[in-house]
Amino acid sequence: MTQKSIWTDRVAIVTGGSSGIGKATALALAEQGAKVLITGRTAETLDEVATESDGIKALQIDSADADSGERIVEAPLSHWGRLDLIVNNSGAGKVMPLPGYDADSMANLATVNIAAPSLLIKAGHAALKESKGAIVNIGTAVARNAAPMLAHYAATKAALDHLTQSWAVELAGDGIRVNTIAPGPVKSGALTGMMGLSSEMAQQVEAQEAAEIPLGRRGVTDDIVPWILGLGSPENEWLTGQILTVDGGWSLRI
Repeated sequence: MTQKSIWTDRVAIVTGGSSGIGKATALALAEQGAKVLITGRTAETLDEVATESDGIKALQIDSADADSGERIVEAPLSHWGRLDLIVNNSGAGKVMPLPGYDADSMANLATVNIAAPSLLIKAGHAALKESKGAIVNIGTAVARNAAPMLAHYAATKAALDHLTQSWAVELAGDGIRVNTIAPGPVKSGALTGMMGLSSEMAQQVEAQEAAEIPLGRRGVTDDIVPWILGLGSPENEWLTGQILTVDGGWSLRI
């Protein structure tokens, strides 16, 4: 069985699908025959991705909205009548040293990185049960070590790791598999986008990360996407509850 035949006419949701890993995942799924709903907050960038493939539809929505899960799941069901895969890629991050702690920022991290994927899975549960589908959460290798100034980002993603394993057990009886990919430093635009760093500061961080990675370079989306598709594929029907770190050995640094 070819990879194309695996994904043909299967339906996926990719949150945060307008850039970086989410965009690359959506395009890869569509190229292999899947129908994909991407979500994000900016209509222009979503539309740019959707125009690249007839198999992609876009929904402008903020994952922090309390009803986002139900609205996101409703879209592919109305378009295509089924749901086979949820990729929880949308996330929030912020560089936050202790003197800069504030309640709103911490609450937003928890809402986007913990509550939003939880409510999306709740909304998609029935459809995934019917299709014996899969969930792939996008965590971070940052959570593998102490993370000064990124502690709350890492903590919320570590919580997502725990949710992954708990959901894997809770949903196993429904035939739904749940796994996480934890990427290391990847060229995705997240430093200047999600993290809000200036271009100059982002370049400094990129250079430091590259020097720390045993395999000698920062990652690219092509390093991550095949693992997302692999964990989401029905071919791997006996694989669940795993946290797979793909980071060039970065999390092993001392």
